[in-house]
Amino acid sequence: MKLFRSKHSGIRVQVFGKTDVGRTREHNEDCFLVADLTQQRASLLPEVREHDLGPKGSILIVADGMGGAAAGEIASQMGANGIYRHMVDTWLQDAETTPQKFAYRLKEAVELANSQIHEYAKEHPQYRGMGTTATVVGILEDHTYLTQVGDSRAYLVRGGASIQLTKDQSLMQRLVDAGEITEEEAEKSERRNIILQALGPDPRVRVDLTTQQVRRGDAIVLCSDGLSGQVTREEIADAVSRDDGDLVTTCSRLIDLANERGGPDNITVVVARLDGHGLKEPVDDDEMGHRVYPLLDPEADTDPLPVYRSDGPPLPENRMRLGLAGLLAAAITAAALLFVMIGI
Repeated sequence: MKLFRSKHSGIRVQVFGKTDVGRTREHNEDCFLVADLTQQRASLLPEVREHDLGPKGSILIVADGMGGAAAGEIASQMGANGIYRHMVDTWLQDAETTPQKFAYRLKEAVELANSQIHEYAKEHPQYRGMGTTATVVGILEDHTYLTQVGDSRAYLVRGGASIQLTKDQSLMQRLVDAGEITEEEAEKSERRNIILQALGPDPRVRVDLTTQQVRRGDAIVLCSDGLSGQVTREEIADAVSRDDGDLVTTCSRLIDLANERGGPDNITVVVARLDGHGLKEPVDDDEMGHRVYPLLDPEADTDPLPVYRSDGPPLPENRMRLGLAGLLAAAITAAALLFVMIGI
């Protein structure tokens, strides 16, 4: 196993993650992974829970599986492990260690994981329709690079406030973007679990790639919708800010809060705190939020994908099922507008 001698970046990473089955599901289809890529260590052992950011960076992943029975568990594990293995097999061998190359490898890893899950389901008919969300945060120098498929989320917590870095690939988000409904209406809608993409059900996937500069004292929070559906971003910021760096307590506090509100889904959260003299102090005019990172050579441009619908709490063995396959984005939007006309 090849290990890189860590060039001191002056950036210290503290990270912890936790997952819980919730109050209504029979088993847990969520998965998370945290890793120091430079040292090729993916675990919650002490050397990963607190480490210096190396020249090859670090990675955080939350995946929320779908498909019922064991299919969702398999899909989320395959997704997280496949993304990590591809970064080890390719990015660690790259002589070029630029942000552009790092972002490209992250996007490539997600697309490859999609193909692997899709092929596995084809070879195992009992898992037909299996899939998973994937929210991936790569940390390199003083920036994060995020790849997003589905509706798990990543937040930036700075100065006691929380900003959502990812954008849900969901029907409700499409309607919010179109100005048809408000964010508050979307959060309350019975259709909030309809997502437009997942890893696995189709041979190709469109990956949302974004970036964010990080500052001293920032925290990055990843979570499945089992948390974001029950806990507000203000409450996430409060939990991160009040525990004085105790990330174990922070993760437990957030999961307990989601369970107190019914725990209708599996709940997963990863929190990473960034500090050290290698990061600049926050400034008032920092740009924060969903900021697209344009690859110079987007080799993996793909087509719009069909819709997936959550079966909701009454059917705990199936988080989502395949909707109308082959619909183009225009047809999705038209159907969404019809939902609005008849009342969401």
